Amino acid sequence: MKITVDQDKCVSSGQCVLNAAELFDQRDDDGVVVLLQTSPGPERFDDARRAATACPALAIAIEE
Repeated sequence: MKITVDQDKCVSSGQCVLNAAELFDQRDDDGVVVLLQTSPGPERFDDARRAATACPALAIAIEE
């Protein structure tokens, strides 16, 4: 799995962090998503998928 984020699409809702804090964070100044792991291990796949689905701006892309 490979995760990418489009920071320009991000609306700073924080859903990514709520669903997968091990994979995502937010910038302190504006809340925009920060990707912590581009290629997580299999134990994080479900978390990544949940975060991508929860993102209201569709700023998270996953390649399986």
